Amino acid sequence: MMQYTEEMSKKLNELLEKNYDAEKGYKKAAEVVENDKLKQFFNQQAQNRYDFGHELKSEIRNYGESPDKGGSATGSLHRTWMDIKSTFTSNDEEAILEEVKKGEKAAAEEYQEVINDTTLPPTTQQLLAKQKNSVEDAIQGAKNFETIVS
Repeated sequence: MMQYTEEMSKKLNELLEKNYDAEKGYKKAAEVVENDKLKQFFNQQAQNRYDFGHELKSEIRNYGESPDKGGSATGSLHRTWMDIKSTFTSNDEEAILEEVKKGEKAAAEEYQEVINDTTLPPTTQQLLAKQKNSVEDAIQGAKNFETIVS
């Protein structure tokens, strides 16, 4: 049982780190875009990620483990959000949306991988499925904005 909870919290901590990164990425994106609606969208996504982080933290604590604080491995942004940095300086909204979609697709896949773990308790599975759906909504949202800013 011990091994199981450690393994589980390790996976959740990895998702937690990704959420920290996505939150930072979205905040940065919101700072550089001109379009108000897009700014609002990015800020909303950053808030979602912040909330996800909290949900994941309490889930990890339920396993009797401690959540990562988000400073250790996250000194540098996760690679999926890495390219955004160079994109950001150019203030190219289309390019930023492209990076967001890439980052979020990777996130959705990672969520799915953990969700596929049959040993997951149903409550954890439901939580992750809910978060993954929201990530997929963000991808759709980014696509919708692409038609506006292009």
